[in-house]
Amino acid sequence: MKTVGTFPRGLIEIEDLRIPLPDGVRLSARVWMPEDAAKGNPVPAVLEYIPYRKRDGTLPRDELMHPYVAGHGYACVRVDMRGNGDSEGLMTDEYTPQELQDACDVIAFLAAQPWCTGAVGMMGKSWGGFNCLQTAFLQPPALKAVLSVCSTTDRFADDIHFKGGCLLGENFGWGAVMLSFSSRPADPALRPDWREDWLARLEAEPWLAPRWAGHQARDAYWAHGSVCEDYSRLKVPVLSFGGWADGYMNTVAALVENVGAKGIVGPWVHQYPHTAVPGPAIGFLQVAIRWWDRWLKGIENGAEADPAYRAFMLHSAPPDARAAERPGHWVAEDTWPSPRVSMQALHLGADQGGSLPPPRRAPSHRHAGPMAIPMANPQGYLGTQGYLGTDEGEAFSLACCTPQHLGMRAGEYFPMGLNAEMPGDQAGDDALSLCFDGAVLEAPLDLLGAARLRLRLSSDQPLAFVVARLCDVAPDGSSVRIAHGLLNLCHRASRAAPAPMVPGQVEEVALDLDQMAYRLLPGHRLRLALSTTYWPFVWPSPVAARLTVSGGRLELPVHGGQGQEWTPPEPEAAPAWKHRVLRKGRSARRIEEDLLRGTTALVVEEDSGDVENLTHGLCSGETMSERWEIDPADPLSATATHVWAQRLSRGDWSIRTQSWARMTATATHLCMEARLTAWEGEAIVFERHYRDDVPRRFV
Repeated sequence: MKTVGTFPRGLIEIEDLRIPLPDGVRLSARVWMPEDAAKGNPVPAVLEYIPYRKRDGTLPRDELMHPYVAGHGYACVRVDMRGNGDSEGLMTDEYTPQELQDACDVIAFLAAQPWCTGAVGMMGKSWGGFNCLQTAFLQPPALKAVLSVCSTTDRFADDIHFKGGCLLGENFGWGAVMLSFSSRPADPALRPDWREDWLARLEAEPWLAPRWAGHQARDAYWAHGSVCEDYSRLKVPVLSFGGWADGYMNTVAALVENVGAKGIVGPWVHQYPHTAVPGPAIGFLQVAIRWWDRWLKGIENGAEADPAYRAFMLHSAPPDARAAERPGHWVAEDTWPSPRVSMQALHLGADQGGSLPPPRRAPSHRHAGPMAIPMANPQGYLGTQGYLGTDEGEAFSLACCTPQHLGMRAGEYFPMGLNAEMPGDQAGDDALSLCFDGAVLEAPLDLLGAARLRLRLSSDQPLAFVVARLCDVAPDGSSVRIAHGLLNLCHRASRAAPAPMVPGQVEEVALDLDQMAYRLLPGHRLRLALSTTYWPFVWPSPVAARLTVSGGRLELPVHGGQGQEWTPPEPEAAPAWKHRVLRKGRSARRIEEDLLRGTTALVVEEDSGDVENLTHGLCSGETMSERWEIDPADPLSATATHVWAQRLSRGDWSIRTQSWARMTATATHLCMEARLTAWEGEAIVFERHYRDDVPRRFV
């Protein structure tokens, strides 16, 4: 990435701009703007509004982005949300009416400043990507355009809580994260009342994971903040970014199709596209300035005529959970859905001894219950029980009841970097799954869009789910996940009114897999892998369910394009922040098998080390550990334990907080407990224990 230190406009910075809200609470903002903006040459404002602490949390990325954009003629305003960082007030949940009203009030405040032209844009990634869409939904008059990165349009269907009605492990994980993140105080250098404010924050600190898990249907709680409720309310121009290695890859296509947004999806994890991996990264900031120039300054630069949907089409490559670069090419669609995409159907069939070799049993295991029996093929890797073909085959009946530890290499819901957080080789999970293989390809197969899977099945349990993974199987047997889809079978007919399955009753169900852009190369084959478990990505059903699949069809979005159709600018950014490393960090990610207890665990450890900000002297660091453990034969053995520690200091002043959280389950309840402890110096100043048992209605 190229560092740019000189810009068309000289800059000034306001370290702590206090923004008053109607109820008397003041939010803290850091502002970069041209030095002449307040001297008769006002500029548009660009707002980023999130809870992640501008003083230490997002500061490294803020200093790469906001001075760069400000130097091209904008006032970039980075605001800490109510109850976080250096802002006053208390936070009660994510995306609350108060949070969104505060955003509208901030926009009105910015538009009225003498250094602002009255035009405001809003941008953000993840939480900020969500709330800029949600704020646009409310239509504040001064908001003229939005740039949303790694976000969602549907808080129930496509966020960290539920997916396809399945309860995600990340629902608990993110609750543990926010318990820790929001436990830190304001910087005493900016807030003389920091201690009183901190103790009030700690006292009011919500433990949100049980609240989220309790809403097991798409009710009014999830409808709030879901802009898909009424796309017509998004009146301002929207530019949406996503990444194929992120959990939010569906939003871009939804916004392009439903609100006429412009969309760009790259190979990236959950990061801004100028710094994200896997590469290639792009000149996100140049693209953003082109967007702001068109809609905030009214410059006729043709941004409105750019392709509707630009996507990086990944090419077949060996599986790598920490890939720094992915091969591929950019495609550009003038409209979406694209006329260059045609849906082609492949039928599921059971092998009758013709196209595939005869089955052989999997290696014995003391936990092996009823499950799909893997098969050998001429390449020597474990494979399938069925096939994907253009013609509908004979009637069949295949059982699927997978072990509880399947999914250990699924990767994170939103990976952040190169610490093996992306999906790894799927061959091990394929061997435990019910799989259907296509023929070996003689020519490239390009896929762009979302595949739809239709299944005819029955379940022996009222509560069950099915996971479908679409994989690229190489000649050496390695397997790369292209896309996956999840369906809680209680949600087969309605997300708003789920209903348990009737055991033994055959039903037709359908699920959409995630959006994708992928080229399978000759010599590879397409695989559909089905499982009834996906730990720790999905919390297990209370009883190991056995599905009987008796038919199905996979509808694939086949793309008719050619090669490179867009060449993005190379990434650029402002100079990095000035800091000193006090203690180096470390990371670990491993799978552990306890041979005595018969359990398998995914262990994640991240220690950021400790750093000193050389501009204002604040020292900060954090440490976390996660353990996701399960007995392959017992869904009720699932246990998640997370520990987070936060550290802040300057001179003789120091604080630290530690949060501990654990989730288990019984046949009838999801059991979640947490503990939050805070120290000032060496003295404990706060401690609280939380315990919630959430009834299992549909999970």
